[in-house]
Amino acid sequence: MNRFPCPPRFRWLAAIALLATAPMAGAQPATPPAATPAAPAPTTAAAVTLSDLSWLSGCWRGSVNQREFREHWLPLRGNLLIGAGHTVTQDRTQDFEYVRIEPRADGLHYVAQPSAGKETAFRLADRQVDGPDTIFTFANDAHDFPQRIVYRRGTEGWLYIHVEGRVQGEERKVIYPLRRIDCESGDLIAK
Repeated sequence: MNRFPCPPRFRWLAAIALLATAPMAGAQPATPPAATPAAPAPTTAAAVTLSDLSWLSGCWRGSVNQREFREHWLPLRGNLLIGAGHTVTQDRTQDFEYVRIEPRADGLHYVAQPSAGKETAFRLADRQVDGPDTIFTFANDAHDFPQRIVYRRGTEGWLYIHVEGRVQGEERKVIYPLRRIDCESGDLIAK
């Protein structure tokens, strides 16, 4: 019996929502910095453009519980950001997906097409600034899991991807801590 009622692409995300996370060796903690006492200042999603997300361009790597995940984003071109994600466990591909961020009539959309399913779109619902971090929240309340995908741009080359939503009536959140890396060598880049 499937423990998590969600498409195959997100089933493993729901499963690892229960697992503890650990940072890469010599890295800062896997959880993003605690929010400052003042509430983050929201920005209307309508004011966000693709160029506000062009910092994603390049390669990102992280690991949690023997899973290594990478995202590679091409530079903004032709009014579209295109990326690919790849997850490997013990030298075996666990999952991959194609992603893009594109403008539509109702705003920016994060569109994921997983290796085992059809594409799903999440509309940009919010952008917040929390200290030096910028947080972009994409949402699709009609989707089973996840309902929210959050990209938190941290400092010193950190990116935290939150995959959030309800699984069997319980709120779940998986945080993927990634560092910017050189696409060729895999060396960390702090910027």
